[in-house]
Amino acid sequence: MKIVCIGLNHKSAPLDIREKLFFNTEQINAALVELKKSFPDAEFLLLSTCNRVEIFCACKRVGGMEYEQLANFLADFHKLNLNNFRELLYFYSDEDVVRHLLTVASGLDSMVLGEEQILSQVKESYKLACSAKSTGKITNRLFHCAFFTSKKVHTCTGISDGRISVAGVAVELAKKLFAEIAKSKTVVIGAGEMGELLVKHLLHIGCSDITVINRSFEKGNAIARRRGIKAAQWSELNEKIVDSDIVISSVSMKEYLFDRNKMQEIMDKRQNKPVLIIDISVPRNFDPEVAEIENVHLYSIDELSYVAKENLKAREGDISKCMQIISEETCSFMEWFDTIELGPLIGRMKKQFGQITQAELERFFVGIRQEAPCREVLETMVNRIVNKLLHCVISNVESTAKNDSPGEAARLIQNIMSQAEKISSDTQGQSNSISIKAKSNRKCKNRVCDADSSLCSD
Repeated sequence: MKIVCIGLNHKSAPLDIREKLFFNTEQINAALVELKKSFPDAEFLLLSTCNRVEIFCACKRVGGMEYEQLANFLADFHKLNLNNFRELLYFYSDEDVVRHLLTVASGLDSMVLGEEQILSQVKESYKLACSAKSTGKITNRLFHCAFFTSKKVHTCTGISDGRISVAGVAVELAKKLFAEIAKSKTVVIGAGEMGELLVKHLLHIGCSDITVINRSFEKGNAIARRRGIKAAQWSELNEKIVDSDIVISSVSMKEYLFDRNKMQEIMDKRQNKPVLIIDISVPRNFDPEVAEIENVHLYSIDELSYVAKENLKAREGDISKCMQIISEETCSFMEWFDTIELGPLIGRMKKQFGQITQAELERFFVGIRQEAPCREVLETMVNRIVNKLLHCVISNVESTAKNDSPGEAARLIQNIMSQAEKISSDTQGQSNSISIKAKSNRKCKNRVCDADSSLCSD
C-alpha cells in the first residue's frame, strides 16, 4: 500500500485559482462518491478550505492512484483545463504525506501560524469522508494521528499565542487601516464559525456597533443574542452596507454577492463615503473589480498575509518545538504503516503452520489410535505448543521489520513459508502412505482382500 496527496494552497496558488478549485460540502460528497466508485479498493479524503484544496488517497502501490489521475480528476470535476494550474500543484507520497497532514492539522502550514480553526476543518473533512464511506484502515489511523498531534502541538508549545485565525488577522488589518475602529459601524456578512470569530475579535478591540447578516436570520440572530450585537435580515444587506464604515464578508457563495455595478449603486447612495471591505471568503463574495471604484478599499484573504507575517516572527522560537513533535509522530505512524503489509504474509504463515499441525495429528491418529480417549487433550496441547513457537517467529519478524526494514522482514517470512511448504508437502505424502496402509490393515481384519500379509499389522 501507499499514501499519496495532491493539492495546492495559499503558498503555491493565487486566490483566483484556489476559488475555482474550491469544493463546498455537497461537492466534497459527490467527489468522494465518484472517486470511490471508480477506485473501490482505494481510500479517499478531500480537504477544501479558503487556503487549500487537497486530496488524500491510500491505495495499492502497484496499480493504485497516480499523480496524473488525481490531477485530471480535479480538472475534470471543476471543468477546468489542467494546464492552467498543473504547475501550481504539489504531490506528496508516503512519509511526506504524513508529515504534511500533521503540519497542516497543527496550523503550521496556515497563512496565520498556529491557527486552530484548521483542525476543525480537517475534522469536518474526515467526518464527510466517513459519511461517504470513502475512508479505510489507513486513512482512519492517519487522520486520528493528525488530530492527536495537533492537540499535542497546541498543548505543549506556545504556537497558539496571539492572533491565531484568519478572522483575527482580518480584524487586525481593519484596526491598522481604520483609525477610529471602535467608533465605526461594522457589518459582518455570514454567521458560520468564521462569522462568529469575526464578531468575537471585533468586540475584543472595542467595536460595539456591529450588525451580523446571514441568509438564515435565525442563525445570525442567535449570534447577535450571544454576543450582544444586532442582526438584520438578508434583504437588508445593501441598505446596511450603505450605512456602514467596515464590511467583513465570510459567507459561502458560488457567485459574487457584489459585482462592480451593484457596488457602484451602493457607493452612489453613500455619496462616495469611503468604505473598507475585507473579503475573506473563498470563492470571493466581492468581484475584484470592485476595488477599482473610488473610495472602496477592498482586501481579499491573500492580502492579509503581511499581517500574518508579523505573527510568524513573534513565534519563531516555538516552530522548532512543534516540528520536533510532528517528526516524532510521523515516525510513529510510519513504523505502523511500514509493517501493515506484513499482516497478510503473517496470516498465510499461520495458516501453513496450522496445516502442518493438522497433517501431523492426522498422521498420528490412525488405526487403533483413532478412538484414543486422549485425542482431544493431545490436540489441544500440540496446538498450544505450535502457537507459542509461532509467536516467537512473529516476534522475530516484527523485530526484523523495526531494526532492518519491512522488506527484509517480508523476505524472512517468505523463506519460512518456503520451508513450511516443503514440510507440508512431505508430511502430506507420508500421511497419504500411512492412510493407504491403514486402509489395508482394516480390510485384512475384515477378511475382504487378498493383500500381501506383510502390509498388515496382525
